[in-house]
Amino acid sequence: MSEPQVFDRIRDEIAKHDVLLFMKGTPVFPQCGFSAAVVDVLSQLGVKFHGVNILIDQELRQGIKDFSQWPTIPQLYVKGEFVGGCDIVREMFETGELEQLLKEKGVVSASVA
Repeated sequence: MSEPQVFDRIRDEIAKHDVLLFMKGTPVFPQCGFSAAVVDVLSQLGVKFHGVNILIDQELRQGIKDFSQWPTIPQLYVKGEFVGGCDIVREMFETGELEQLLKEKGVVSASVA
């Protein structure tokens, strides 16, 4: 069975951006509370990230769920690694694990955040 073509688009986006958030809406105008929560976490950590609005592309909306085998949006990727959805990101932020991951990946410096 061949992979859906949308997987190539997803891989390309993940490869192009160190921190990538597949989300509903945009970083400036999130269109769901979960996406807004992840944007808030990344903003608090001072992380530059790229947002992909899955609401404007139904193929991408389903494709990212199939690609990650994760049923919900938003989905955060850091340096090509799937981190998780809103609940995981919030929990990792609260425990300091997300900041540590970002430092280990070289996305934020040890003196930031």
